[in-house]
Amino acid sequence: MKILFSFILLFSGLLIGLPTRAEDFKTLEIGSKAPDFSLKGTDNKTYSLASFSKSDILVIIFTCNHCPTAQAYEDRIKDFTSQYKSKGVQLVAISPNSDAAVRFDELGYTDLSDSFEEMQIRSKDKAYNFPYLYDGDTQAVAEKYGPVTTPQAFVFDKSRILRYVGRIDDDEHIGRAKKFDLKEAVDQMLAGQAVKTPETKVFGCSVKWKSKMEWKKQEVESWKKEAVSLEQADIPKIKELIKNGSGNYRLINFWATWCGPCVTEFSSLVESDRMYRGREFEFITVTLDAKVSHDKALNFLKKKYASNKNYIFGDENKYELIEAVDPKWQGALPYTILVSPQGEIVFRQMGIIEPLKLRKAIVEKIGRYYP
Repeated sequence: MKILFSFILLFSGLLIGLPTRAEDFKTLEIGSKAPDFSLKGTDNKTYSLASFSKSDILVIIFTCNHCPTAQAYEDRIKDFTSQYKSKGVQLVAISPNSDAAVRFDELGYTDLSDSFEEMQIRSKDKAYNFPYLYDGDTQAVAEKYGPVTTPQAFVFDKSRILRYVGRIDDDEHIGRAKKFDLKEAVDQMLAGQAVKTPETKVFGCSVKWKSKMEWKKQEVESWKKEAVSLEQADIPKIKELIKNGSGNYRLINFWATWCGPCVTEFSSLVESDRMYRGREFEFITVTLDAKVSHDKALNFLKKKYASNKNYIFGDENKYELIEAVDPKWQGALPYTILVSPQGEIVFRQMGIIEPLKLRKAIVEKIGRYYP
């Protein structure tokens, strides 16, 4: 999986030749012929319109990994596929997003961004029963079809003429929909009827066009302006942190500048904080550097843009600290725990973290969907 922080390196010299503004891309009109495509799927196969020529109806849904609305529809898309496949209906999902244009603060409801490698992970995790294709490199297919949100459905008849475009149903909240627009359109087509409502408005996340890459650069640049501090913490303070009661899930990382794995994993922790800090979440670090190394630790934190809450434990009794934090901690650094608002440790990792595993643990607690 791509490390999200590496996107910072992409912005120098990549702003030439970007696509037109997103508002210049018009949604395909009813009665239009389906534009052809050649896109790679998460199964590493290449698909085109001809790949689905045997199907009487082709449903193309533009969706993605990170959008909470898209995630809320994943199981509904799978259920639709299972229900209609035997009726000659083929569903195909296409991700139109450029992952280089997805800001960290847009990833608060997900563990994955929208790169092809991350699409493969999501497809496997959710056991997708439909092809999931990647258009993020060029976005040439999205430009032709013109989706405005994720998810958005385009339904084509046997001649691949567009007969329906719009929402899947009338409520993104799971279990609350009352009008099932996609199913109604397909049922009418299967019955040889004209679609009564060929167009509906859609709700979801906007398509992340490459022309918005500069926004991500601006986000990273803004981090440099945020204050970074390092305060002293004793055993009572540490116990207070573990007790929590803040109303947030609290990620606490114990580290030191002299600990190689601590230094290696730190950027991914900061990135995780940038993803979730706008929600019921907070990130705290506690360094076990000696008090005389305060400035060294602070300089490290500044280089990492760690504007979260940071503490230095200093020269206190390390074994007393270990017991105060977690009896299951054997003492090795780094040590990372996720504490519930009630003070329960719901995730722990001794040694270097796996960012995806950690982010899954966080998002499963704070939620993938809009309330």
